[in-house]
Order: sequence, then C-alpha cells, then structure tokens
Amino acid sequence: MNMSKLNVLDWIALILIIVGGLNWGLVALNWNLVDTIFGVGSLIATIVYALVGLSAIYVIFILKKIKS
Repeated sequence: MNMSKLNVLDWIALILIIVGGLNWGLVALNWNLVDTIFGVGSLIATIVYALVGLSAIYVIFILKKIKS
C-alpha cells in the first residue's frame, strides 16, 4: 500500500470513515456518539451522517490509488 499518494481530501475521507465505523460500534452498544454530541435528528448530526456516507463512496474510488 502506498499511502504517500493520498491527498488531504483522501485523508479526510478516511478519517470520516473511521469515525463512522467507531460510531456504528458504539451504536451496537446502545450509545450513539454523534447524536449525543449534536442532538438526535439535529441538522449537524444529519450533516455528519451525510459526510460519512459520501466519504464511504469516495473511498471506494480512491482504493485504486491506494493499491497502486
């Protein structure tokens, strides 16, 4: 894996994916960190969820860059 080819947007997307994965792990334990911090159903929480989802889609496309 050549991580040196990643740009700032790539790193942001990867960090958001990690945050999303950790939050899902906490949801399995009945604790949603995003909702705890920003409020259930708040606009900011919705934006965080949307950014994590978009990051997942983006990371699918940068996997080729990471592999080469």
